[in-house]
Order: sequence, then C-alpha cells, then structure tokens
Amino acid sequence: MIYFIDVILPIPLQKTFTYSVTEQEADFLDIGMRVAVSFGKKKLYAALVLDVHQKSPELYEAKEIHQILDESPIVNQKQLKHWQWLSSYYMCSLGEVYRAAVPSAFLLESETIVLKNEAFSNVDELTDEEYLIYEALQRQAQLTIYEVAEVLGKKKVFPVIDSLIKKSVLSVKEEIYESYKPKLVKYIQLIETYNHEAKLQELLTELSRAKKQREAVLTFFQLKNATKKPIKAKTLVEKAGVSTQILNALVSKDIFEFYHIQTDRVQFDDSKNDLKTLNEHQEVALKSIKEIFKEKDVILLHGVTSSGKTEVYTKLIQEVLNVGKQVLFLLPEIALTTQIITRLQNYFGKKIVVFHSKYSVNERVEAWNNILKNEAEGQIILGARSAIFLPFSNLGLIVVDEEHEASYKQFEPSPRYNARDSAIVLGKMHQAKILLGSATPSLETQFNATQNKFGLVSLNRRHGNIQLPKIELIDIKEKKRKKEMKGHFSDRLLQLMSEALEEKEQIILFQNRRGYAPILECTTCGHSPQCPNCDVSLTYHKYKGELKCHYCHYQRALPNSCGACGSNTLDTKGFGTEQVELELKELFPNHNIGRMDSDTTRGKYGYQKIIEAFESQEIDVLVGTQMLSKGLDFKNVSLVGILSADTMLNYPDFRAHERAYQLMVQVSGRAGRSKKQGMVAIQSYNPYHQILQQVSTNSYQEMYKEQLQDRWQFHYPPYYRLIKITLKHKDFVKVNEGINWLARALQNVFRENVLGPTEPSVSRVRNQYIKNLMIKIPPKQSLAKTKEQIQKIKTTFEAVKEFRPIRFIIDVDAY
Repeated sequence: MIYFIDVILPIPLQKTFTYSVTEQEADFLDIGMRVAVSFGKKKLYAALVLDVHQKSPELYEAKEIHQILDESPIVNQKQLKHWQWLSSYYMCSLGEVYRAAVPSAFLLESETIVLKNEAFSNVDELTDEEYLIYEALQRQAQLTIYEVAEVLGKKKVFPVIDSLIKKSVLSVKEEIYESYKPKLVKYIQLIETYNHEAKLQELLTELSRAKKQREAVLTFFQLKNATKKPIKAKTLVEKAGVSTQILNALVSKDIFEFYHIQTDRVQFDDSKNDLKTLNEHQEVALKSIKEIFKEKDVILLHGVTSSGKTEVYTKLIQEVLNVGKQVLFLLPEIALTTQIITRLQNYFGKKIVVFHSKYSVNERVEAWNNILKNEAEGQIILGARSAIFLPFSNLGLIVVDEEHEASYKQFEPSPRYNARDSAIVLGKMHQAKILLGSATPSLETQFNATQNKFGLVSLNRRHGNIQLPKIELIDIKEKKRKKEMKGHFSDRLLQLMSEALEEKEQIILFQNRRGYAPILECTTCGHSPQCPNCDVSLTYHKYKGELKCHYCHYQRALPNSCGACGSNTLDTKGFGTEQVELELKELFPNHNIGRMDSDTTRGKYGYQKIIEAFESQEIDVLVGTQMLSKGLDFKNVSLVGILSADTMLNYPDFRAHERAYQLMVQVSGRAGRSKKQGMVAIQSYNPYHQILQQVSTNSYQEMYKEQLQDRWQFHYPPYYRLIKITLKHKDFVKVNEGINWLARALQNVFRENVLGPTEPSVSRVRNQYIKNLMIKIPPKQSLAKTKEQIQKIKTTFEAVKEFRPIRFIIDVDAY
C-alpha cells in the first residue's frame, strides 16, 4: 500500500506539501517529527510532519522523502494547533510560523557538495579558475560551496561550477547537516583494577618518582572521598595543580580513563529560599486573583510601580508548581529578564529555563528539549515574546509582565504576532490561567477589563507604603529665554542632581534616542548627510567618529567638510544618549556615568554587566533609552530625569499619547523604590500639555477616559480593529501604481473604512520604497470575512504581471 505525509516546509508558501513514504516509514512516523525532503530543483529542507494518510495529491506526483530526522516528535499537537491559529489570525503561512518558532538548528538546510568525476582526464580544456577547483578535488574527494569560494577567492562561484558540470569534470549533490552539537563534559575515573587496596599501594610506589602524577592520583582520592560525585577532568587539573599532559600520561598508562557526560549549557544553582511574606495589600490582591480565576481565565493586575507585583506572581507560580504544571513568564525586554532571573532563581532554583534571542542556538535547543520532555529544569519558562512558541505540554499559568509594552508586537519578519494576545489564546488551549500585569495597562486591556471580559485586580499602594515619586515639570522654553540652561540641562535639574549625588543616591536620566546627535548640519548651506539606502539623515556617533543609519546599519566616517559646499562649519542638531553622557562627564567629573542603550548592550551579557554595576553602586548616573523604563528595580535611585518629553508626544501615531504616558510613568516609577519618596524632573517646551499634566498627577483613569473618547470618535482600537497593508519595491513608480490599484480594489469592498494610500515618515528603507494602506474593521463586521476578502484581492493583485515583484505585507492588529 502507498502512504503519504503532509508536511510544513520552512518557507513562506501558504499551503502544505505531500510526499510519499513506505509502509514501514508511515508506521514509524508521527505528527511533529522532521523529515528531510527535496523541494524545488535541488534544495533539501527539514520539513515537519502534519499528517500521515493514503490520499495521493491530485495536481502533482508526490516525491519520496530523503530521510527521517527524528526518533520522536520535536513539536507537540497543542503547539501545532496554536501555530495554525497564529497562521490564520495573522494571515501568514504555517511555514513562516514554523521558521520563527523553532531554534534554527532544527531547520537543517542542505549544503551543496562538489564531487570529482574519476573518468575525466582532458585537463587542457580547463580555464585557470576551473583548473584550480579540479586541482583541489585531486587532494580531497569532495568540497563544499564555501570551500570552493575560498579556493577561487570570490563569492560568485556557481557559473564556474556549471561550466565544470557541462564538461563532466564534477557532479554536485545536496547533503543535509545537523548544526546542534550537545555539550559533553569530560570526566575522569580510575581503572577498575586499581580499586583494590593492594593494587593501589603498588601504583603509588610505582609513581614515587613521578611526583606530579602521584599528586594527581592522591588529589583524585581526596576529591572522591569529599564529594562522592563524578570528578571532572578540569576540576582535577585545578585542584592538583598539574597540567592536562599529566592526566593524558596517566590515561596512556591505563591508570585513569576519560568519559563524557552530556550536560546543558545554561544551568542555575539549585538554591531554594522561602518566598517573601506578602503585605496586607498584596494578600488582598492575591486572594482576589484566586477568587476571580474560579470564573475567568484572564485577569489584569493593575498595580502602581513598585507595588510588589513580582511577589504576587511568585506565590501564584508556587501554587501552580505544587500541582505539577508548567508556568510561562513573559517579559518585554531581555534587559528585564536579567533582573527577574536572579529574583526567581532565589526561590525556584533549577526549575527555571530562560529563552530569548541573546542565547546561542545550542542553548535554545537544550531549553526546547527540557520543556518538551517536561523535565524538572523546564517548569518555569522565562522569556521574551518568542517563548510563546515553545513545546509546552502541561501549562498551568501564563504571566505577561508589563503587558502594555510595544515590544510584545513583532513587526518584521512574519509572523507579525502580538505575544500578549497569542499568550491568551495559548493559555485557553491549555486550559491555563493568564495574568496580565502592568502599572499602565494598554487601552485595549483596560477596556476588556471594564467590559467584564477580563477580571480586574488593583494594587494601589507601593510596597512598604512608600509614596509615589513627586513629579516636577520644567519649562525649558522659559529656561532658554532666561539663559538658565547648561547644554541640555536646566538649572533646576542640575540642582536636583547635585543634591542627590551629595546624599550618595543614584540617578537615572532618560533620553529616547541613541547616538550623539540625530543630524549633522552644515551651518553655511544647511546640507545634512543622508543615508544612501534610506530616506533618513545619518546619526552622528562621536565615540567611533562615524555617521550611522539606524534603519539599514549603513555607516561612514565623519566628513571633515560639507559634501555639498565644501565648508568645514559642521554642527549637530538634536541630542542622543551619547551626548548626554559626555555632557555629564564634564558637569560631574568626580562621579561615574554609565550608558544603557542598544550600542552598549551588544554582547550576550551586555545588559547584565550594566545592571549589576548600577545595582552595586559602581555607577552614579545611568543614562539610557526606553529599555530603562521596563520594570527594573534599583533600591538607591532617588531621582529620575526625562530630558525631552516632547519628542514622544509629537510622534505621528494614534497611540503616541498613550505610549508617552506609559513610558514617562514607567520611567518615573524607577525613583524612590525603597526608602524615601523619589523625585522626577520632566523637561519640556510645553509643560501644560494634558499628557504631562496627567503624568504629574499620576491620573491613569483620566488619561484612559480621554484617549478612549478620541478612539471612539476617530474609529480606532479598541472599538475598531486595524489591518495594515504595506507594499515595498525598489521602483517608486511601480509601488505607486500598485498602491493606487490596491486602494481602488479595497475601497470598492470596504468603502470609507480604507485609509490611504500614505507614505510612512521614513518612506524608503534599504532602497525599498514603502506605501501603506490601513483598513478599519467596525465592531459588528466579521473579521474572518474581512480577511477572506483581503486574501482574494491579494491573490488578484499578485496575478497582475507588473505587480508580481512588489512585496505585499499584511499586518493584523498593526499597533
């Protein structure tokens, strides 16, 4: 009998593909296993089995699979169900979800191998380049494409290989390779013979002249008696004070032998401390959460900054672990995971697994396997947004901390999902409870809570009854007029900083722009250097003396003179974190100034180093971008300064005011968290702006009602849903024609609910011109039918020959 399998390929094609398998293979295969299959001309992919059946495909002849890659499934059924929901809701292919979800080591793509033809002998007809490859193949039987490129000293090698294939010099084949390598730790043990006392005495007598070897043997016994555990070769070398050559000599004499044990790359100490005792307000909140969870699956915990939400989470986590279930703890920023890991590890030790993009591929594979097998090390999963894709089998609780954060939304590449919304769906599939925590909830979540769709629990008091920080608005327009500014600092902010530093307290300064200055301008002709690939000016980074594009990463050295008029009167406009840091070093030369932005946190432990230095008070003033605002807890910070509030308020986006409020309240919340009331100074050209007034009085409800009114009036979420369509292509005329055709087609169906076409504020990125359309979906309109219509129009659009090269991007809930 003939059997078939449907597979998901890690490519952006909407459908699944069918391959044929033998009866034995069909019996062995299970949903969620990987098989190597050929697709296209010669490419091999690691495809994921979605179904095993006996129905042959109608439109093409099914190819055979290449090989089976797994002995058991690496993806479980609930996970696949969640992936199918993501694919359908966010209008992307299952292959894109598969590619985004699994660590890249699982997506074994093939490599082209070049093999020599033994029968070929006519060397005279070869060109110089062809002869180089021929000669290399005489020395080794096969070469990879990468090795061929090295032999020729250039990247474009396929024309030469094609020519050699035509001349029958060589052949090529595809070979699939595994990129995950388990970590093996080398251990050492005594050969069985020497376990008897008499033999051991003989051995020590034998080694009396080889003092170092004798020392190694004696140290081995000391360690064995002290620990009763297997002994690492590295530990023995360190404790005995000998070299690895001494151990190798003992192994070659058949006294010791080496063996290896596979181990995880990331391991936490198994320390277990008692959970902190909750105060009365936290106790009331915890009790309310448990009560509401009896009726509702999702609860919003609206707790002011520093109210002790994490302690409430830990109590709930403990209860879920006690009944043997897994917990997913989502955080918006990797910076935040470094602090939370330490806090949770104190209570739960080895039960924690961490999963985010700063971890290596091998570390992520190990985390994946621990969670899949429901190991003791995979009970609490702490991660950024991609952690929702992991193979949970027994999820009991999902905590989404700082649920309002824009970082939970994935914009590029597809799938363009929102981790908070996807986590709610994931929780419902596992019949788990979902807790959303924030001091400044997003309008949608607060709206769902007030509509009784979610439960709502409030924590209105800071831990230890410390007052919320005092907020002072500073009018820099007035200060500039009176010449009371020093660089970008008002006299009032400098006074507050001096007072805090005298008291040996720490300061956080917030400026939401990195680099030294966003614009370098010629004061003679007004020209400023632009990025050649994007419609944006280059940002000046003084530390490296270069101009950088923050969109495509193009960089060039700082010019000595203006490129337009040749004048050397170049000046900077605006300011970023780097400029603030340098100004502070001049203003406060006796204090340590630190900076935390994506330029200073590049390495794997970049965040950790800065956060630990600030916590241990090695840094007095920390300047940073929005990564500073997210839930970090520093005990000794008494002052927070926001240097320019206006840039956040004047952003062209319907959520600008809500986001500005959230960001400023969150940054303010870093002040005065342990002892006395903190202080926040906000510099602005317009201190009477309603959002700044609401921040200064901490009036979340006032901001919520006002913004909700605007959203209702102008038809925006949470009342209307949004789907954004973006077209990209390097030819401006083509994009223009495409967007106009698309706008007409969509307006025929959705009438006045189509906004655009519009250009984004940066209308060309990486030499691709960008045009947008926005579709608003009224409350009573079917979302599924709307998506169906959009999909039909997309299919028609892609059928038009001129529009085929244009990149068509759909972003559901694009905010």
